[in-house]
Amino acid sequence: QVQLVESGGGLVQPGGSLRLSCAASGTVLSIYAMGWYRQAPGKQRELVAAITSGGNTIYADSVKGRFTISRDNARNTVYLQMDSLITEDTAVYYCNVHPVGWWPWGQGTQVTVSS
Repeated sequence: QVQLVESGGGLVQPGGSLRLSCAASGTVLSIYAMGWYRQAPGKQRELVAAITSGGNTIYADSVKGRFTISRDNARNTVYLQMDSLITEDTAVYYCNVHPVGWWPWGQGTQVTVSS
């Protein structure tokens, strides 16, 4: 059974940085395109960034130039480096396969950007 565990969130001031990690068990991430998603209060979950098995990346317009998605296949882990954070980045962040299929969602990691 696939299990995804997100970590690395926290409270950060505007302009700060965080690095999120997504560790997987029950599958090998390297063969899948993976995405980071976020859900802010009262809003639908949205795709933030995705990375293919070959390392190609896509980003939502709102995070281009500020976020970087990467993967470490040896560690079966996907990362999201978030720089120049703004208050609008506040949300619960999740990872999952891209596009979303049958894998269950993890618990997510809360990112709060506030002064």
